Amino acid sequence: MSGQSLTDRIAAAQHSMTGSAISKAVCKATTHEVSGPKKKHLDYLIHCTNELNVSIPHLADTLLERTATNSWIVVFKALITTHHLMMYGNERLMQYLASRNTLFNLNNFLDKAALQGYNMSTFIRRYSRYLNEKAMSYRLAAVDFTKMKRGADGVMRTMNTEKLIKTLPIIQTQLDALLDFQPNSNELTNGVINTAFMLLFKDSIRLFAAYNEGVINMLEKYFDMKKNQCKEALEIYKTFLNRMTKLSEFLKVAERVGIDQGDSPDLTQAPSSLLEALEQHLASLEGRKLKELSTASRYVHHKMLFGSH
Repeated sequence: MSGQSLTDRIAAAQHSMTGSAISKAVCKATTHEVSGPKKKHLDYLIHCTNELNVSIPHLADTLLERTATNSWIVVFKALITTHHLMMYGNERLMQYLASRNTLFNLNNFLDKAALQGYNMSTFIRRYSRYLNEKAMSYRLAAVDFTKMKRGADGVMRTMNTEKLIKTLPIIQTQLDALLDFQPNSNELTNGVINTAFMLLFKDSIRLFAAYNEGVINMLEKYFDMKKNQCKEALEIYKTFLNRMTKLSEFLKVAERVGIDQGDSPDLTQAPSSLLEALEQHLASLEGRKLKELSTASRYVHHKMLFGSH
């Protein structure tokens, strides 16, 4: 210790105290009690992500260590705590999680010992894949799609064509991982999985909003795109229509378990004539002929897409 100044010693003591306090809070948030993590422990950990003297790698590693246990309850709650901090904590945590080569490695997780172990282990594997994908999206796009500015002057509505065509598939992949959670309402049987589902529901609404705005922007630009861009855009749009169906099934489950649907998006499908107009335009660029459509149908996408935007 002789080489250290008094300030160094105080700083080290503060850091180790903070470190042990973090470990303690993580342990308390991830107890064997079959209920979601307590708000006071989550609030403390959110506060920690905003403190400059807190080591974000230490906080993240402490959470990751909790997923190395055999108990589905502890592992599920560690994932929930991580998800909660991704949503409400300082962006430094998201940046760190996105920078790691591996995050959760739970593809083979199985708790055979506990009541509900088999069933809940399935959801743990799916949930961990979604959180990995959420971090990967951030790594690829350097933005959290659930937190970006929305509206007519928002990020997705003002993005250029090239970036849109690169970004929309990243959103699609993240939404796919979320929708793969796939619970039936009768499987949401305890406070742990219910808490996870609530966080996923919130992410799904915000993620879809960014996705929808990006697709609207893409369709507005479609008739001015180059041939190869039109081709990619058409595939993105077809995938989008398919995801709307899957999302509406996910939201029905939320409705059945009593989650307030006030935030839910309007998933009214655009008329099939819009898809036909897009296909017709691409065919004309490629020198192919499809059945003739009225010129007007090519330009009505502004009004037809999910109501007026």
